[in-house]
Amino acid sequence: MQSGEEIWSALRDSMRGNASEAVWSAGLSTLRLVDYHDDQLVIGAPNQIQLQRVQQRYLPFITEQVQQLVGSPVHVSLTLSETPPMTTEEVNEEIAPHVDVATFAPSVDRPARLDPRMTFDSFVPGSSNRLAFAAAQSVAETPGRAYNPLMIYGNSGLGKTHLLHAIGNYVQENYPGRKVLYVSTETFLNDFIRAIQTRTQLALHERYRENDVLLIDDIQFMETRGETFHEEIFHTYNALHGEGKQIVLTSDRSPRDLAGLQERFRSRLLQGLVTEIDQPDLETRIAILRSKAEIEGIDLPGDVAEWIAQRVRDNIRELEGSITMLRAFANLRQEPISLELAKNHLTNLGQEQIILKPETILSVVSEFYGLAVEDVRGAKRLRPLVHARHVAMYLIRDLLTNYSYPMIARIFDGRNHTTVISGVEKIREQLTVNPEMLAQINQLKRRLQGENSRE
Repeated sequence: MQSGEEIWSALRDSMRGNASEAVWSAGLSTLRLVDYHDDQLVIGAPNQIQLQRVQQRYLPFITEQVQQLVGSPVHVSLTLSETPPMTTEEVNEEIAPHVDVATFAPSVDRPARLDPRMTFDSFVPGSSNRLAFAAAQSVAETPGRAYNPLMIYGNSGLGKTHLLHAIGNYVQENYPGRKVLYVSTETFLNDFIRAIQTRTQLALHERYRENDVLLIDDIQFMETRGETFHEEIFHTYNALHGEGKQIVLTSDRSPRDLAGLQERFRSRLLQGLVTEIDQPDLETRIAILRSKAEIEGIDLPGDVAEWIAQRVRDNIRELEGSITMLRAFANLRQEPISLELAKNHLTNLGQEQIILKPETILSVVSEFYGLAVEDVRGAKRLRPLVHARHVAMYLIRDLLTNYSYPMIARIFDGRNHTTVISGVEKIREQLTVNPEMLAQINQLKRRLQGENSRE
């Protein structure tokens, strides 16, 4: 029987591998083991704010992860606890997300910072990404001179964000006098909205236009924004480019396919270098697995690496996450990583994924509850419709993390975004006290993630 400390160590590894960096940094990394016995896990949070955040947002995720590790039902509860002295490894984990980049006023969301682990050395180049990798290196070595702007596009999970961070980290290390800012489109928008509300547009201009290197992630989410925001983006681009400052952007599509952008902004992007990251080939996928295993200090047999690489073809995050999961299972069961261990515990690996869009989530939720999509999207107040509507809002917010509340409100016939916030929070509250609700959400997630598409 495993001790509580061993299970907690495996659970931390599992959560770290399956949660986004933002979720890990904002909510999960501060948790500590208080007690574990008789399938009762008690976790301590450092303060009341963190306790409520984890209770409302992450408790179902934690419960699911620990039950997968233990293989039986586990009741998870939270309590306030004093934070004990951390190990050297935990100290390093806590320090990493707080590396300073450029100073700028906090946005509504947690400010995006460079991840020190995402460097050129930790990126695995291959035939699918070689041009993007070489261009990113050139930009980092000679900011504002090589390719300006540089636009990298491709499907989610192929390494675009990694290259953005690698550029920023390289410039910070080799040109310490230059200011670097990495920002998501959502954060840029939130800063812009706040500047209008507080009448601090000049401060916003200074915050973004004083940088020597501006890295903007996921610009496809600009498409649905208003004309005023497009003007701000365009003039920020012009100000930086005119002064020879480096601009690097990512998207899931080529600028030619981003019809929602201003034509003049699209033409500016096409004047620079536009390069695609494609699906990695088998050799590259195996190399990525070996690199991740080496970084983590894991002995990964060749047959295991090849088996995983054959199953996961189009998502590097899933490749790397499989290593984290294997390590957690191996540590928990005190046995070496083997092909048998991988086949027994990575049962959902590499399944065909549905490309998630709000329309897909609406359709799946409506079918699940036996309702019409138009009714779930509409304004009728019948209880079954309201419940399904709230579930759909919750899943869009949970699975499509770049969709803000106002964006979701527009999907549901232009409701006020506070209505969406209320609906999402209601489902979050139910997940902490209603096992049936948790089961429904998990079943819907499995459908959306394509688990029923495999034989």
